[in-house]
Amino acid sequence: MDLKKYIRSIQDYPKKGILFRDITTLIKNPEAFNFAIDKIIEISKKIEFDKVSAIESRGFIFASTVSYLTKKPLILLRKKNKLPAERHSIDFELEYGEATIEVHKDSIDKGEKILVIDDLIATGGTAEAAAKLIELSGGTVAGFIFIINLFDLPGNDLLKNKSYFTESLIEFPGH
Repeated sequence: MDLKKYIRSIQDYPKKGILFRDITTLIKNPEAFNFAIDKIIEISKKIEFDKVSAIESRGFIFASTVSYLTKKPLILLRKKNKLPAERHSIDFELEYGEATIEVHKDSIDKGEKILVIDDLIATGGTAEAAAKLIELSGGTVAGFIFIINLFDLPGNDLLKNKSYFTESLIEFPGH
């Protein structure tokens, strides 16, 4: 199945100059969504991991299903002030601003291997922050799986240069 057919591209969103790759058109199609999940599960079999983590918010869609199918716990990496208990925080820069992600301090035990799932890798700021958050919590990053890699933006190379396993289901140019 060609998953690219199920990705909608929106010009100048969320700001002028950004070509947004929208996965809502993929997840509303049961065959495409199931195919994507099956591919993520196939990739995850190459990786030894203890828990699945999801980057807010679109990563939740895919990671929760992977967590269920692999019978591994799900860890939420959330935007600032969305978690109620004690948490670790990391500030980072986005392609179009600044942000903070957080995780509950009791989500990751020392030495646990965490698989990170998100919808898209672009500049790598969010993914790198997720890795720092996992490591700050005492865990290690088992790898990253993305639906989309924007291959002409530096994110995927940034992760690989830091020796993280990373794989994506499909690729698009970022511009």
